[in-house]
Amino acid sequence: MTAPARLTPVADPADPRIAEFTAMRDRDLAGRGNRFIAEGRVVLQALAEAEAGHKRFVIEKVLILENRVAGLSDLIAQLDPDCPVYVAGREVIDAVVGFAMHRGVLALGRYLPVAGLREFISRLPEQALLVAACGIANHDNIGGIFRNAGVFGADGVVLDDSCCDPLYRKAIRVSVGAALRVPFCRGGSIAELVAELSGHGFEVVGLSPRGTGALSDFQPGRRVALLAGAEGEGLPEQIIDQVKTLRIEQAPGLDSLNVATASGIALWHAASRMGRTSR
Repeated sequence: MTAPARLTPVADPADPRIAEFTAMRDRDLAGRGNRFIAEGRVVLQALAEAEAGHKRFVIEKVLILENRVAGLSDLIAQLDPDCPVYVAGREVIDAVVGFAMHRGVLALGRYLPVAGLREFISRLPEQALLVAACGIANHDNIGGIFRNAGVFGADGVVLDDSCCDPLYRKAIRVSVGAALRVPFCRGGSIAELVAELSGHGFEVVGLSPRGTGALSDFQPGRRVALLAGAEGEGLPEQIIDQVKTLRIEQAPGLDSLNVATASGIALWHAASRMGRTSR
């Protein structure tokens, strides 16, 4: 059981100690001092494991619905002893958050980013599989890409400076916590990402309906970065001209796949041939 002394009751929605959770419907902390909001038991578990493991995150405080405490006692026990755990009734939390769909488990996390793309690449294994994302502005798609990267054992995700934040609440939720488990790094422009990856021995492969090769024929080498572009626009022409491009074979007469779906198919193909999946 969780020791009562570990829990701090909160009865006022305006309590300044839980101010970061206020009006979540209207704003998000993502991008503000590398802080973000995590929702739900699964995501809090992922955040706790990430904090204890690779040290890329810190949990600064937690807010829990009072009737969820007993079922979360094991998870609360995993938290750093210095991390405040606030407990409130449903009316208080609903008033704080601004809506009822909060799952009764909220945490304020802080991301500790690496110094830059070069350092990020230097930490990767000799055989490595990455997803490189270009211009992905939809949080559902970013979350889906991270979930796919986690499922298929990718070593990380690199994002150009036009991608949305993977630590936005919706992106974390869609990723089912994978945005907290899969290492990631923001670089500069997509051209700078491609140049840096190529310079470190990565075969950068662009996914495009106009790809010159078929994904089913692709045999990955020891270092591969699968490059995915935005919905509709796809990858910039100058990038397509620089890298190998692959298309996912599909029935004739239909539109291209959603970028998250396409990344999942390409990751499965590459991961299975690199020995990262099990039968």
